[in-house]
Amino acid sequence: MRDIPLKMLDGISIHHYSVIDWSKKSDAVQFSEEEYFKTIKQAYRMEKMIAGNCAIMDKYDPKKKVALVVDEWGGWYESEPNTNGAILYQQNTMRDAMIAGLTLNIFNNHADRVRMANLAQCINVLQAVILTKEEKMILTPTYHVMEMYNVHQDAVLLPLQLTTQKYLFGKDSVDAVNASASRDKNGLLHISLVNVHATNPQNIKIKIDGAIYKTVTGRILQSGKLQDCNTFEKPGTVAPKPFSGARLGTDELDITLPPFSVVVLELK
Repeated sequence: MRDIPLKMLDGISIHHYSVIDWSKKSDAVQFSEEEYFKTIKQAYRMEKMIAGNCAIMDKYDPKKKVALVVDEWGGWYESEPNTNGAILYQQNTMRDAMIAGLTLNIFNNHADRVRMANLAQCINVLQAVILTKEEKMILTPTYHVMEMYNVHQDAVLLPLQLTTQKYLFGKDSVDAVNASASRDKNGLLHISLVNVHATNPQNIKIKIDGAIYKTVTGRILQSGKLQDCNTFEKPGTVAPKPFSGARLGTDELDITLPPFSVVVLELK
């Protein structure tokens, strides 16, 4: 009888929003570092939720026939002023880029079980990738993170052991850096890294085993303030740029990540 449900299910769904207080979700743009830290801590809960569910599913479905589907995720704040609150229209800042980067890394690292993950809506609502206003359209920081991470699609997940400093705020802390890695069909190695620390750069050293790479290039998404966002008046405030903070040795990669930044590296 235990095997019957496995034949009837393609996946089991969970969802999780990075909300500090459901009764007072704070402003999407005008937020403090304390609010930022608490939101990132909530985003990191996705790792525990997926790991915990996977442990149970592995016990009853060791062949991983049933997928874990994350059907909703992202930041959820108060709706923008002068909009219909029921529509849940909100702006998208570098804070949301941090949520997107670390969450996608978590999904990547659990790709054996997480085989589908979705934003609840893609346009104008919650963790949107596109915002529209009449005939105008802008790309959000979340969009840019997803575009940068598309190098992981159809690639092979590579194990990555990461030792990171902590981002301390008051008496609480979270990992400052989060990462995932993959190898594509052309043999290119891609590493995506997120430094969620609001003020401190992070130096990361990655030892490379199993292959020899000769060059490293990269792209970075960062901005001057955590609250920076793209607007219809200034649609290019937050956009990816070339990254030169990685140095490749014989078998080691040395990377300096600026505060609140998303970096994707390509090794050939």
